[in-house]
Amino acid sequence: MKTKSILSSLAILSIGILSASILNTPADGAGTTPGTTDDPVVTKSYVDQQIQQALNGGGGGTTNPTQPSQGADEVKNVALKPGKILIADAGTEFIVRSGNAVIYTEVASGVADLTDGKDLLNGETAPKNHLLSFPREGRGIQVKEGQTSNLIVMVRGGYTIK
Repeated sequence: MKTKSILSSLAILSIGILSASILNTPADGAGTTPGTTDDPVVTKSYVDQQIQQALNGGGGGTTNPTQPSQGADEVKNVALKPGKILIADAGTEFIVRSGNAVIYTEVASGVADLTDGKDLLNGETAPKNHLLSFPREGRGIQVKEGQTSNLIVMVRGGYTIK
């Protein structure tokens, strides 16, 4: 009886040691240390450089990542004085930030208020903090008659002040 308990204790101990050694074995690939030649750290500038090379046909040498263009996507804050008209180029967007503005158009059709989903016609109030889209040239905004303060307008795209 004593030998059976010793053998069963030995069997349980052997199973325990075997299980512990299996659970302690590292998985494939987990033995490498980050930052070594086996698992290098890659910086954003390196990735940008490789993407730029791939876009340029994979030419040799090093190229710098391109910077965002400061063209049509640039947002400018424009101050508009009373009596002046801010005329948008086709595709330009305005957001009136301060002051009271009205829509100006040379034609019967208006300006798209993308925030409310409606068209604003000539002489209608341009609401503050609404995204206004100007699909064609010859449309814009002006300071509401009787106002003495400037308009502050965020503009994305081309414009002229008359």
